[in-house]
Amino acid sequence: MNRATGPQTTDFETEYRAEFALGEHSARHLRRILRLYLGGSGLLELADAAELALTELVTNVVRHVPGRRCGICFLLLPGAVRVEVSDSCPRLPVPGSGNVLSDSGRGLLLVEAVTDRWGVTPRPDGSGKIVWFECLVKTPDVS
Repeated sequence: MNRATGPQTTDFETEYRAEFALGEHSARHLRRILRLYLGGSGLLELADAAELALTELVTNVVRHVPGRRCGICFLLLPGAVRVEVSDSCPRLPVPGSGNVLSDSGRGLLLVEAVTDRWGVTPRPDGSGKIVWFECLVKTPDVS
């Protein structure tokens, strides 16, 4: 059984990296790890949006990447979190048409809707891609 636990000390890592072979329940486990990570870093307010976007990227790996292998990286930035999902598949993700009746193709549209920035970059070694997003802490509008 996979299990995720929160930090055991007050020293908190600013980066979490892991490699996975994904299955049908992987998104649930990765959401839990991300929520614990954000809670331990004081960025819990970003959890809902970040979890939804992570779920969409993980689902894309399960559906479109042969072998379902990927790397996950959570990076703490000042007032933000960056999440990266890397894989060895050279095909770039393409946002769907936005047809609400379609069975698929809405994942990247959701990522765009709930995050502050997202994109795709080639892996440094040229063996695939990194799909990433950032969620920023919202500062109160003082008018």
